[in-house]
Amino acid sequence: MTRFDKSKLPSRYVSVGPERAPHRSYYYAMGMTEEEINQPFVGVVSCWNEAAPCNISLMRQAQSAKAGVRAASGTPREFCTITVTDGIAMGHEGMKSSLVSREVIADSVELTMRGHCYDAMVGLAGCDKSLPGLMMAMLRLNVPSVFMYGGSIMPGEFKGKDVTVMDVFEAVGQHAAGNLPDSELHDLECVACPSAGACGGQFTANTMACVSEAIGLALPNSAGAPAPYVSRDAYAEASGRAVMDLIARNIRPRDIVTRKALENAATVVAATGGSTNGGLHLPAMAHEAGIDFDLMEVAEIFKKTPYIADLKPGGNYVAKDMYEAGGVPMLLKTLLDGGYLHGDCLTVTGKSLAENLEDITFNPDQKVIYPVSNPISPTGGVVGLKGSLAPDGAIVKVAGMEVLQFEGTARCFDCEEDAFAAVASEQYKPGEVLVIRYEGPKGGPGMREMLSTTSAIYGQGNGDKVALITDGRFSGATRGFCIGHVGPEAAEGGPIALIEDGDKISIDAEAGTIDLLVEATVLAERKAKWQARENDFASGTLWKYMQTVGPASKGAVTHPGGAKEKKQYADI
Repeated sequence: MTRFDKSKLPSRYVSVGPERAPHRSYYYAMGMTEEEINQPFVGVVSCWNEAAPCNISLMRQAQSAKAGVRAASGTPREFCTITVTDGIAMGHEGMKSSLVSREVIADSVELTMRGHCYDAMVGLAGCDKSLPGLMMAMLRLNVPSVFMYGGSIMPGEFKGKDVTVMDVFEAVGQHAAGNLPDSELHDLECVACPSAGACGGQFTANTMACVSEAIGLALPNSAGAPAPYVSRDAYAEASGRAVMDLIARNIRPRDIVTRKALENAATVVAATGGSTNGGLHLPAMAHEAGIDFDLMEVAEIFKKTPYIADLKPGGNYVAKDMYEAGGVPMLLKTLLDGGYLHGDCLTVTGKSLAENLEDITFNPDQKVIYPVSNPISPTGGVVGLKGSLAPDGAIVKVAGMEVLQFEGTARCFDCEEDAFAAVASEQYKPGEVLVIRYEGPKGGPGMREMLSTTSAIYGQGNGDKVALITDGRFSGATRGFCIGHVGPEAAEGGPIALIEDGDKISIDAEAGTIDLLVEATVLAERKAKWQARENDFASGTLWKYMQTVGPASKGAVTHPGGAKEKKQYADI
């Protein structure tokens, strides 16, 4: 049994010495023993709630994590934080709360950990923004930490085929076009999501779950099993034990999340055809660690990474299939053996990434993960773009796309609702570029995702006939020529604010360019006339967010980050 010296741990401020008797009285009130008070305090935080299936299994897994902490001579202190679930928030004003929730999650975890002087942290997350939110908090606090994903949902079955929530979003478009009767839409919605867990395709939750293993903050293979599997509890218990070992060895998140580890994470996003939101969350996580790693630096990694995991929405399989094929460890070993990963990066096991993967071999009897010698495509499933329309960059998921160039005329909308209304009534034409602006981090505020609009277009059979660009975001479930994160955003007077209906726009995802084909003198005249729009949000959380949020290319962060800090919480 490890004996821990609390004289250098944060919890000494609330548990050691005669002057802390009042504090200890509170612990006795909760049934804690003297021995437990004398051990390290480990915050076990989950994003449990009843908002959506992604989160409902997290409290169960948190109990197992607590058991692991106790077994390794620690004292777990459980707490919860919020999460906004995109599947419910999608397609209406609620989506403005989604990205903001990432910051609220990180901030609330920081405040709970600081306020109660916890020494370490195990974090369990289920839905999109909660994964980076918890990992950002770990990096900000820099106390020994282990992350664990709550697991994906099982695939639904409809007419003998596996389906996900994406199929329901696209079915709405089919229904609107008169190609799907009410009864079939109802039957599909009843079976698409059959259990607890996050969306099953390689959408944002599963993308960031893969990142958690690749970047070294999660135990190997902990991201893979679906949420209902009891085997997840064993990984949670092991995560609790692991964090105690990290305390003993003083291994902290910033020892693990180096620039090389971030490059590994970006590699896995591209190799799996992951969510474009990876291009937003990785810069934000780097920012917490004091590392400058912006969207276009992430895109450089994307550019040289083969796309090897055949996952929805661009491919054919879901997270459960990849887990059964060999999981994230086999994906990582395949990339490592191909020379695409830094194997010397430290992980929460206390070993390097390469050491963790020593005994992993490629399973040839599966169809989900391709060898790097025979990739689905030679470059990543996600691409960065830059040009006169997006001087600060933009991002597009190309996984599953056959045509990587598009030139068309602009049709502009100043909010998502107007764009969706036009699409729903089919008031658009093949060959157009639908521009959805004033939806960026400041302009939204909150940088909404546009899955309802893109899914409706696919449901109408026009997915390959139009392109969409926005200073907002596209969901990890989006497919087609959909470019997000265009910067500078419209609210800052970026070129996207100056586009007029009928302007020519050229996009080349092979060359990595996005250009507005309008003379510079004409744009200068438009810029001189442009005026910033007044936002409807003049108070509350969204107003506060507008005052501090930075550009999407830097992760849409709201504070100066690790590079500016004068002291770390971990060293108090």
